Amino acid sequence: MRRVVSHLMLVAQCIALALRQVAANKTRSLLTTLGIIIGVASVTSVVAALTGLKRKVLGDLESFGTNKLYAWPVRPDSGPHRRTPHWHLRFQAESFEGLLSHCPSVASYTLVSGGGRETVRAGQKAVENVRIQGIQPDWHRIENRPVLDGRELSVVDSDQAWPVCLINPDLRDKLGFPRDCIGETLLLEGRRFRVVGVVSPMPQMSMIGELIGSEDFELFVPLTTHMRMRPRWLHLMVASRGTSLSDEAQAELRFFMRRARGLLPGEPDTFKITNIQSEVKKFNDLSRLITFVAGGIVCVSLLVGGIGIMNIMLVSVSERTREIGLRKAVGATRAAILTQFLVEALILCLLGGVAGIACGQGLSYAISAATPLMDHTSVPFWATAMSLGFSIAVGICFGMFPAIKAANLDPIEALRHE
Repeated sequence: MRRVVSHLMLVAQCIALALRQVAANKTRSLLTTLGIIIGVASVTSVVAALTGLKRKVLGDLESFGTNKLYAWPVRPDSGPHRRTPHWHLRFQAESFEGLLSHCPSVASYTLVSGGGRETVRAGQKAVENVRIQGIQPDWHRIENRPVLDGRELSVVDSDQAWPVCLINPDLRDKLGFPRDCIGETLLLEGRRFRVVGVVSPMPQMSMIGELIGSEDFELFVPLTTHMRMRPRWLHLMVASRGTSLSDEAQAELRFFMRRARGLLPGEPDTFKITNIQSEVKKFNDLSRLITFVAGGIVCVSLLVGGIGIMNIMLVSVSERTREIGLRKAVGATRAAILTQFLVEALILCLLGGVAGIACGQGLSYAISAATPLMDHTSVPFWATAMSLGFSIAVGICFGMFPAIKAANLDPIEALRHE
């Protein structure tokens, strides 16, 4: 215990001495630690910006539902279907009968027909660039888009191919319909449709929505009605019974679709299946790679700062050679001298690290205030700990050589030094 206490007292004395040296040479200490400050501030602000961007993108992706799967037809690069016309590979609605009974991990599904963008007319008003889609009743649950007024498209609407439609609030307002527009009629491709409901707006990705901020006009009709108007391309939307079952649902769906499309073992798929969860994983992997690369590049500033620490410590050893000789003459050991100069280098690096973290936090607040795309920007705890740890490592690595040089000075030669 006595030895431990003596070592702790030695370290405390070295810290006090180092702080006095910093206070006595404020300008030189500031310039010395400037590289550390810039390096740590750069690391923390870059990590904070990337973390904020990651939170924003992941929040946007999760708002679409992480249990969703999407499937659409594709022409393979090899196999017997590599030259099959794309139109012959399109989905057929009857091919998906019995999907729920063969895929236990699937909660619901809907086929969606894309009609591109058309002009919709109501009275004397016409709205161009309206996105038209044919949907089935389960579309509302899968997309989590309930109706705000009126009713949803029902099974009867789909079975009977009724000329009814849903519109979103942007289209309702653009057509000049009243807020309660149920029963109003409009023209689509020369055919009259009756509005039965107003569907809730699509949850846009906040990054895109804040950049664009434009209206999006949507009109939905029963799938069978849309298909009878003219043949359409179909894609499939599936909701698994939970996010954890997305991979199982994807495997079951792939097996079902291969059998439904008559694909033999070894033949490539004539369709593509993806899920939001896999996209989230890809983005996480990409963000980790970007964070690692950006952090590695910015850490070069810390190395430059470490070189500055070593240079100034060597100058300090030269300036205090007589002091070192006097300390050795009165009984100071090599370990005490080494500890003194090493602690002084560590104190400089830690002060620079703390100042750099404060600057980085300020920069993260500035980034958050400057752009709405990164309103969740903040310095994570691990980045703070990493910056302090790296500062300590720089102090030890670059302060060791000057400390060893000071500890190895001959006391007689040191006292003679002018």
